[in-house]
Amino acid sequence: MQVTETLNEGLKRGYTLVVTATELDDKVNEKLVEAAPEVEMKGFRKGKVPMALLKKQFGERLLGEAMQESVDGAMNKHFEDSGERPAMQPKVEMTNQDWKEGDDVEVALSYEALPDIPEVDLSKIKLEKMVVEADDKSIDEALQNLAESSNNFEDRKKGSKAKDGDQVVIDFLGKVDDVAFEGGAAEDFPLVLGSGQFIPGFEEQLVGVKVDDEKSVEVTFPEEYGNKELAGKPAIFAVTVKGVQEPKPAEINDELATKFGAEDLAALKTQVSERIGTEYEGAARAVMKRALLDELDNIVKFDLPPSLVEAEAKQIAHQLWHEENPDVEGHDHPDVEPTDDHNSLAERRVRLGLLLAELGQKNEVEVSDAEMTQAVMNQARQYPGQERQFFEFVQQNPQMRQQIQAPLFEDKVVDHIFENATVTEKQSTKAALEKAVEAMDDE
Repeated sequence: MQVTETLNEGLKRGYTLVVTATELDDKVNEKLVEAAPEVEMKGFRKGKVPMALLKKQFGERLLGEAMQESVDGAMNKHFEDSGERPAMQPKVEMTNQDWKEGDDVEVALSYEALPDIPEVDLSKIKLEKMVVEADDKSIDEALQNLAESSNNFEDRKKGSKAKDGDQVVIDFLGKVDDVAFEGGAAEDFPLVLGSGQFIPGFEEQLVGVKVDDEKSVEVTFPEEYGNKELAGKPAIFAVTVKGVQEPKPAEINDELATKFGAEDLAALKTQVSERIGTEYEGAARAVMKRALLDELDNIVKFDLPPSLVEAEAKQIAHQLWHEENPDVEGHDHPDVEPTDDHNSLAERRVRLGLLLAELGQKNEVEVSDAEMTQAVMNQARQYPGQERQFFEFVQQNPQMRQQIQAPLFEDKVVDHIFENATVTEKQSTKAALEKAVEAMDDE
């Protein structure tokens, strides 16, 4: 195998690889010798087929395998000897297109190498961590929210009209084309107006009804409705109102506490305080992480592979375009050209991504199987009833596994940096923490 360098500019590399005809022939013969003991052919005993006949029968196919293995082997040896790592999949092209058996194989190899990343003295990085305690006001607000989420409903005064947020108790019978359909009827059904429990347009028509009212509710099932037989069709529901009830927030007492699994109100307050503290801790960590990434972006500089920056900029531009055009679900739209802002953000992301990956590798940071399983379980909960299918999808999809693993790895590397950096705790307030989080979102 002959390897000749043809390009070495910045991170761009180019080489010519030549696999001689003799090398190919030797590799084919090795494969034939290896396979010969298991080959059966009419007129010959197993393993006794002459080599010349084997080569005539299988040589062409084995020649293709030998070419591929030789080129792959040469590439792997080159990366092993040079210590370089390609930023993206190397481009490999056969240059002597008029090749015929007996000729040498000439291949052009080109790629962008990952840059050498400078060492970072983590102990010199100085960070400030905001510490916010769960005060009485925050705890009281949280308890009030819990009480409101546990509304009781009491009958309104006779003759009162139902308001948005009220609960109406109804009997109903739904028909499509004057024919009742399965699942379209119920008695004594409690429906909170404005909850979005029924199809669009249904609940709005019940605002203003009174006990004993009979109302014909006309709606159209959404085109994407789960039951295809009803999707997109108009329906009429005959509704009888049997009760109109107003919400009454639950009292903040021991009884409320037991509804949320606490022994008493004091225990519930402790749980709420701990939950708020965890939320504050998470927000403070996010603020400190942003400060860390900003610092790393400022102090660490190195050349970036243009292909990675270009791919990242295109992805950013595409994602932001869809956020600005939420009605377009597919990708059948004009090309989105990255702006200077997109390119700048892409450079930052690529630089930080390569740096964190390098720090993680050098410090042997790994995502454990247990951590990965927990992350998959957390995402699977977003698909009630389809958790098993989601697990199977992740197992069979390497790209999906990488998408789940990447943020876990990044957070573990960030935690490693926190442990080795100089971190100063600063007592702060909820308002200051919220302001810091909002500042992150504005950037």
